[in-house]
Amino acid sequence: MLLSLDLSDPRPIHDQVAAAIRRAITQGTYVPGDRLPPARDLADALGINANTVLRALRELRDEGLLEFRRGRGVSVQRLPDPKSALESLARELVEEAGRYGYSKDDVIEILRGLP
Repeated sequence: MLLSLDLSDPRPIHDQVAAAIRRAITQGTYVPGDRLPPARDLADALGINANTVLRALRELRDEGLLEFRRGRGVSVQRLPDPKSALESLARELVEEAGRYGYSKDDVIEILRGLP
């Protein structure tokens, strides 16, 4: 799993980790039944604290996307709801646009101009 974090992103790191895992599931990198790498391995790869990764994993568990099983690790339970996945991506887009000085209305106009 190749996850990356944007250190200039103002969102909390655990939110970024959760979004990256959610995106990996949405894109089919992981499918229901697949096991994720251990939290410690993810934390080491990202250069962050394991508790931060665990917080992101618990958030995704609470959403019903992941399942924690003692002795078996964390596995994907189901795919995200398409609408909530799009809302998450749209939220990220609006936040990114804001860093460039664009408003939500500006983003909507840009989207309307797409073919």
